[in-house]
Amino acid sequence: MSNPRPYAIILDDHPLVGRGMAQYLESVRPELSVRAVTTWQETLELVQVHGCPLVLVADLWLADGNCLPLLTKWHFDHPEAPWLAISADDDPATSQRVRTAGAQGFVHKQASPETFGRAVLTVLDGGQWFEAGPALGPKDSVRREWKVTAAELGLTSRQGDILILLLKGLSNKRIALTLDITESTVKEHVTAILERLRVRTRVEAIMALQGRRVVPSEIT
Repeated sequence: MSNPRPYAIILDDHPLVGRGMAQYLESVRPELSVRAVTTWQETLELVQVHGCPLVLVADLWLADGNCLPLLTKWHFDHPEAPWLAISADDDPATSQRVRTAGAQGFVHKQASPETFGRAVLTVLDGGQWFEAGPALGPKDSVRREWKVTAAELGLTSRQGDILILLLKGLSNKRIALTLDITESTVKEHVTAILERLRVRTRVEAIMALQGRRVVPSEIT
């Protein structure tokens, strides 16, 4: 069964938010049928039944975590269906992350409905929309930890294990005991880790990795 009208998908795990965005988008683009879903599985089921949407608008953070890897795969599997990221994440790097992952745009959740509508219409017309988020005070700021593997940082699996413990504040001796290796081996790896991260001290490494949580390479 094919969908009689061109359609768009809004993926947001808050039903009221998703439906609100869907209703607003239909009000500015009446010929477009907008489907609001709350999970990635529902998104795939819609595509299976109706084919690719004209655009996918997706919140980066769903109930089960960050969905950027799934959206990256979407970009490669469905290049004909652009996607627009939305998020309440105030990390300045978020916009660049989604651009690298293939997004055609990014809209902060504190943007006005009019801004959201212009962004979606721009993407529908083949353009891009990357706008800086609103200026927020420290109390309003929302940041979340992005998982990053040792491999993504250019480190070996063993160096990743050491970095995880280093970021927890363990000394070289404690790291050696935990991983059952010599302290001199730990020192060599720490030196290599700092060089790879382009920092000089442990404190600088911690600062450089703020907003990111290092996980073992096999965990995604």
